[in-house]
Amino acid sequence: MRELANVNYQKELEKLIEQHEKEGKVPRLFLHACCAPCSSYVLEYLSRFFSVTVFFYNPNISPKEEYEKRVAEIRRLISEMEFLHPVDLVEGAYRPEDFYAMAKGLEDVPEGGERCFKCYRLRMEAAAKLAQEGGYDYFTTTLSISPLKNAGKINEIGQELAQIYKEKYGSIVCRELLGLKKDMPFDETTPDERTKEYYQKRPCVRQVAGACDIIEEYFKEELAALAKNDEQILI
Repeated sequence: MRELANVNYQKELEKLIEQHEKEGKVPRLFLHACCAPCSSYVLEYLSRFFSVTVFFYNPNISPKEEYEKRVAEIRRLISEMEFLHPVDLVEGAYRPEDFYAMAKGLEDVPEGGERCFKCYRLRMEAAAKLAQEGGYDYFTTTLSISPLKNAGKINEIGQELAQIYKEKYGSIVCRELLGLKKDMPFDETTPDERTKEYYQKRPCVRQVAGACDIIEEYFKEELAALAKNDEQILI
């Protein structure tokens, strides 16, 4: 595996785009958005090649009035921009208590440190889970756009989540999970009739459950680490 620091993600993206254009395919992208300013150019660019669902999930924002302003701003941005392919918005649950639980014991860590890394992961794991449940082709985040964020760490977390799922099921690509041939042109696939038997044989339920298991195991590890940290503080 290549070192993440040596990966040119723009070049990798351009290769994917070229491949999908040859197949005549418009993939579905689940995009975690941290705010409207960081989303503007991202949406302008990616909506030319993907059907995008924007996922606004940021329990770290406080107070609630500030959170509501940011939600309103990203709604306004999407409503006023023009897109080649559809762009819609899904708002995640606003549960600041989830952020506080994640940050427990790390309150005094400087900005840009371990608390931020865990916050990145909290939001990206939620996006990865919903992307899998929704059958999206890809998920990503706008977090790495800001010069104040650690893009290398964000890329590392995203790759790690994808790799965990890939190791368990052999792929993170929906068509491969369904047993479709890799070299089959997109427009030559014929959907099966949507019967009860069709849904029973699809692996989606098992795979979504597997994704939930991965997330649950991660949170167990995080809680254990926080408990250990609390013990050291008390000592």
